[in-house]
Amino acid sequence: MTMMGNNFFSVSFDLIVIDRLVPYDLYVNSSASEEKERFVRIYPKNETLTLEDLKNFKKKYHQLYVHERQRDDYLKSLIHLKTASDILKTDVIKDSAIHYLDKLFSDEKEFTTELLSETINECKIAVESMVDVIKDYDVSKVQGLIASLSFHDFYTYDHSINVSMYCISLYTAAKPEASKEEIVMAGLGGLLHDIGKIRISTDIINKPEKLTEEEFTIIKDHPGYGLELLTDNPCDCKGVDFGIIKRIVHEHHENFNGTGYPKKLAGADIHLLARVTAIADFFDAITTKRSYHDVLSTEDAIAVMSKAVGKKIDPQLFDIFTKSVKQLVLTGKMHKELPEEFDPCQPQNVLPFRNPKGFKVEGFGTQDKPTALGKIKKRVMK
Repeated sequence: MTMMGNNFFSVSFDLIVIDRLVPYDLYVNSSASEEKERFVRIYPKNETLTLEDLKNFKKKYHQLYVHERQRDDYLKSLIHLKTASDILKTDVIKDSAIHYLDKLFSDEKEFTTELLSETINECKIAVESMVDVIKDYDVSKVQGLIASLSFHDFYTYDHSINVSMYCISLYTAAKPEASKEEIVMAGLGGLLHDIGKIRISTDIINKPEKLTEEEFTIIKDHPGYGLELLTDNPCDCKGVDFGIIKRIVHEHHENFNGTGYPKKLAGADIHLLARVTAIADFFDAITTKRSYHDVLSTEDAIAVMSKAVGKKIDPQLFDIFTKSVKQLVLTGKMHKELPEEFDPCQPQNVLPFRNPKGFKVEGFGTQDKPTALGKIKKRVMK
């Protein structure tokens, strides 16, 4: 069987299932020309591939491929790979999620309800695969895994996937008895939380310096845009609770004290998973390298976020989040805070730190007053 075109993706020899039915066809590019591709099927789906078969393929072929229409089947098969590392598996899942998101953000495709439905279905499969890999990971382990993954040119993609992973970890810690379906909704909400940005120019989204007041006002419209997209384009996605996804998309910039946007909701009026996403969004924004600002260490990030407890973020969830950062030694060395108007969507050449109210330099007066971090520190260190 021969197929032409570029609707194929390469797969690692180490990430092909053996000694069980292979749920996808395997192809090679038989063309000798770099300008032309000629894909030939060398192994049919639903046959059992042995280790010896795979070794022979490795000797004969430089690279194996799977057709794009079977990507979902390939992702689902990763859970059965006992010898492959979680880094390898997660990298494949991340690349697939980026591929799915790119279809929505790309100017090359016209936005339609069908495209949105297809993308959300595909994203759900990617999140399900991610949950299978990292469901037992605490926040520290997720952070280490993220640091080992490849990065891409469009920050929004990497950020959305990172937020999804942190949401999976935090929600699992907050609700240990949650079903896989519930955890998948947490991860899918994190992956889609910035979906409204497809209506915003990438010149603004990727601007390498602080946005003007007008530009920031435009950015702040993305939760509303996201809600409109999901409301005006009802999707047929089995197993997706759009009531939950809509609330995550619309409420992830609401602050716990009611000062956020777009509706100034407060406390428990903000959906639990939107509050989870807010913490994941904040943490990733200050710990993941962007081209235009340095990042904080885990310790300093927790210290900075602690000063926003009860203001931007849910105290109880932050307590759980902090406890999930294993082996963290909180020395309190970061005595600065971010202003209440700090927004993870706002690009910064330098993170806008300031001294907390009441703080004076050591040797010239009193130190800052005890914060929520001090209480959390005592509980964490017990």
